[in-house]
Amino acid sequence: MSSSDRIILCMKWGTKYGPEYINRLYAMVRRHLTGDFRMVCLTDDSQGIRAEVECYPIPPLELPPGIPERGWNKLTTFTRDLHGLQGTALFLDVDVVITGPLDDFFTYPGDFVIIHDYKRPWRITGNSSVYRFQIGAYPEILDKFRKEFASIREQFRNEQAYLSDEIHKLGKLSYWPKAWCPSFKYHCIPAWPTNFWKPPFVPRDARIVIFHGECNPPDALAGRRNRRFRHIEPATWVAEHWRE
Repeated sequence: MSSSDRIILCMKWGTKYGPEYINRLYAMVRRHLTGDFRMVCLTDDSQGIRAEVECYPIPPLELPPGIPERGWNKLTTFTRDLHGLQGTALFLDVDVVITGPLDDFFTYPGDFVIIHDYKRPWRITGNSSVYRFQIGAYPEILDKFRKEFASIREQFRNEQAYLSDEIHKLGKLSYWPKAWCPSFKYHCIPAWPTNFWKPPFVPRDARIVIFHGECNPPDALAGRRNRRFRHIEPATWVAEHWRE
């Protein structure tokens, strides 16, 4: 694969995440990925995003008015013609913290590779914080969602459950090595009661730490959880990695 064919793809919509998340994501990728790459952000607001990042509008999901979005926007990465882009895309959530090398994410075998769900590993469901695919390879996934969204939304809780099921039916679903993409919530916080005096840590061989649920990177850095009686000490290592 030519390094020029490598695309880091992310999405930002609404007001939950500011441009600093995209800018820091680019800086982390640049530090941990050798050679050339393009970084593309699909967004409804490109203001404040650094010039190295190519910004394009989010393709229309075409849901009826009033339908909760709930992350379904990610399915638009499978648009048949994604702004003319070509190559291999590594999709990253904007609130991840990159702590290790990324080159292997582009060479690891598999047609579609995703994180295996942390909480229910007996299911096929992946966590879509990090997934890799060939741009334009699976347009039927979005086409089907647009046509059958009512029944799909009844059957699947979110986009990653639907996406995993569809890719599995195609026989293309595979998973990253377990150690590469740990969950901050499940793998970095010391067990109770040691979490009251031991700080969160980076697991061995971690490359991309995933934040979901109670914390995002600035919360973790400040030692703040968004649920009562769930204590963490400050994760000072976040500052080392989550920066421009």
